[in-house]
Amino acid sequence: MTMPFAGGIDANANATLIFSLVAAVIYAFSSGMAPTLARSAAKTLAVAMLAVLAALQGGPLLLVAALALSAIGDAFLSRDGEKAFLGGLASFLVAHIVYIALFLRSGGGLALLGAEAWRGAIALALAVFVIVMLAALWRRVGPSLRVPIACYVLAILAMGMAALTTSNAWVIGGAVLFMASDGLLAMEKFLVAAISPHRGWMRLAVWVLYYTAQLAITLGFLLG
Repeated sequence: MTMPFAGGIDANANATLIFSLVAAVIYAFSSGMAPTLARSAAKTLAVAMLAVLAALQGGPLLLVAALALSAIGDAFLSRDGEKAFLGGLASFLVAHIVYIALFLRSGGGLALLGAEAWRGAIALALAVFVIVMLAALWRRVGPSLRVPIACYVLAILAMGMAALTTSNAWVIGGAVLFMASDGLLAMEKFLVAAISPHRGWMRLAVWVLYYTAQLAITLGFLLG
């Protein structure tokens, strides 16, 4: 069995990656269930183990920090209620800021967005996506959530733009998937009726997109 890191399946890095993948699959099967401690643990451990993997492999400290903050956000979002949602939002907001710093430090500068047509096209598409998402949410969320959500939406746009300054396809793809996951999560939480039959598959899709995004970014830095 071919493993991404040296040492085979028994190596700490590969074992940690497998642990993360198993936790992600467990959460995927329980994503539609009521919140429990075991469900929260699976969701949190999936990305927390990616942070451990990044640390074990000597990855950038900013990568470790962004993954750890994301795991904290997952712990919040695994519970119900507005306080848990705001805690998750705050954790991911800081995680995105850390990712922005990481991507800009690793990239070739914002001038690349105008220098290469494909980067500019993706950047434009991301900007349109964010504008449409913010406009849709503004009418549907309560006044107390508008400013936090607007700050978060602008942060994910900046994260996507920063990723586009890198030359790592895994990182760029991961950032785009991250934005898609956030957009679908916002749709499921605020725009779809509570009794909609679509909520089940949307929650699963949010998790698959999100975990794949974090995995792609992690492996992009560790293997790229």
